[in-house]
Amino acid sequence: MRRYFFNASLSAEQCYGYYRGEIKYVIVTADNGERIQLQFKHFQRYVDINGLRGRFRLTLADNASFVALEKIN
Repeated sequence: MRRYFFNASLSAEQCYGYYRGEIKYVIVTADNGERIQLQFKHFQRYVDINGLRGRFRLTLADNASFVALEKIN
C-alpha cells in the first residue's frame, strides 16, 4: 500500500461545480511533490458550507486503486 499526505482547499463555489456537473476530479499535490488526480466523490463527506479545507491521508493499493481518504486534522 502507498500513502500520500496533502492539504486541500476548495471554496464553496468550486465545490458547487461538482453538484452542477462541471467538476469530476480534484488534482492535489502530495507532500512528496507527486500530483494525484482523485474523483471529487471521495471528498464529498468533508465538504461543508465553507467548501473543503483540511489535511488528508490518501491510501492506495499497490495497483494504484483507491483504498481510503481520511481527513487527519
